[in-house]
Amino acid sequence: MASQNRVQWIYSSKDNKELAERYDEWAKNYNTDLAEDFGWLGPQRAAEVLAAHVPRHGKILDAGAGTGLVGEYLAELGYGDITAMDLSQGMLEEARKKGIYRYYHQMVMGERLDYRTHYFDAVISVGVLTVGHAPASSLDELIRITKPGGHIVFSLRPDVYENDGFKEKQAALESENKWRLVEVTAPFQPLPKGEPDVYHQVWVYQIV
Repeated sequence: MASQNRVQWIYSSKDNKELAERYDEWAKNYNTDLAEDFGWLGPQRAAEVLAAHVPRHGKILDAGAGTGLVGEYLAELGYGDITAMDLSQGMLEEARKKGIYRYYHQMVMGERLDYRTHYFDAVISVGVLTVGHAPASSLDELIRITKPGGHIVFSLRPDVYENDGFKEKQAALESENKWRLVEVTAPFQPLPKGEPDVYHQVWVYQIV
């Protein structure tokens, strides 16, 4: 299956079970497809944004870690206490081969996460809050498991932000004094070779 067709195949998953199965199937070719065919820049850009706000000794959750691309950049930037979480066991097995995470957990964004309240210093989520994936309601759990003063960093397509409930959810969480906006990047092309018309922004919130 061509890389571009595979991405649309992923987006068309009808539920989390099918999504996990499709990611399991894609896992071994995922890095090659995204890096070579799409020029995937999201992990590097988001890791660099997180590094501007989060101390290197922080306990980090990579929520939707996939094969560990975000973790690789975080490790290069000096982070050593990183946990990988993903709905796909196949993707986590590929991430495990990199040897950069302390823990590996199979969990689903949008459901209750099996982490203690105020456990992490920061959460990063790249390419997960998107079409056919984790809903805006996922943000509630990310806030719960992050320490007061900690940060949540995530990538989001502007169209998904406008149309899939994120705009309203993010504003509601701010008005409820759950978090405050620290930074949002200008839109950039995270997939310049494969999907040049797609843009992302990286959002940074601090937990109140």
